[in-house]
Amino acid sequence: MLVFQFMKRQVQVTDDDMVKALAVLKDCDSVELKLTVQESDQRSAIMTLGIDILDAEFRQVVFFDTPDLKLNRSGLIVRARRIRGGGDSVVKVRPIVPAKLSRKLRQKAGFNLEVDAMPGTFVCSGSLKAKVDNSDVKLALLAKQPIRKLFSDEQRAFYKQYAPRGLSFDRLMPFGPINVAKLKFTPEDFKRSVAAEVWFYPDASRILELSTKSGPHETFQVLAELRAFLMGHGITITTKQDTKTRKALHYFSELHNGRRN
Repeated sequence: MLVFQFMKRQVQVTDDDMVKALAVLKDCDSVELKLTVQESDQRSAIMTLGIDILDAEFRQVVFFDTPDLKLNRSGLIVRARRIRGGGDSVVKVRPIVPAKLSRKLRQKAGFNLEVDAMPGTFVCSGSLKAKVDNSDVKLALLAKQPIRKLFSDEQRAFYKQYAPRGLSFDRLMPFGPINVAKLKFTPEDFKRSVAAEVWFYPDASRILELSTKSGPHETFQVLAELRAFLMGHGITITTKQDTKTRKALHYFSELHNGRRN
């Protein structure tokens, strides 16, 4: 059994977990290790790491789903982003089984097979990305343009393969926007590129996520190095590792269904 210590919390990885993780890792292109900093420590973490918010890239994220989150429950994430210099749209399936994917899909430009790793969890996802104009994302957000026009023919085919039967793009609704500040930096005492993302939700709550990427063969080594780096800076990781996407979808679903003021 492998045990990772995240401040006061121990995350146990059993032998079965290790076997499953290694089976997933071997077929993926890359691994992104993600850790969420508890909200009470976010300000001190930003200061400790020397993050200058003025150096960050600002973007807006819009998700698309049904009011009862049918896509999310089916493991499908559909989103678009407005980014200075040009936005993008993404169709992501999570979890996905690499062995069941065609070689043609895996070789497509814009397709990526990645493992998202958080304490005790390894999830393989497949995403197909395409460029999109920021103005088109804004029009879709305002319901002035069909959502399907944000996505290429290849993305629509990928979506149709995994979406619930009969649930077309035009039956979805926009959830957002959510403002995000993202900054990449390389700490002197870590020697790896780290991405810091701050998601600002409409209810004034925030998520600060720190992440770094690794090759599949070095995942556990990098995870241990990241743990040591964060502990050395006194950064506390949340006991509940909530994802940015899940929080956003549930917030807007509850808002639409009248469960939020």
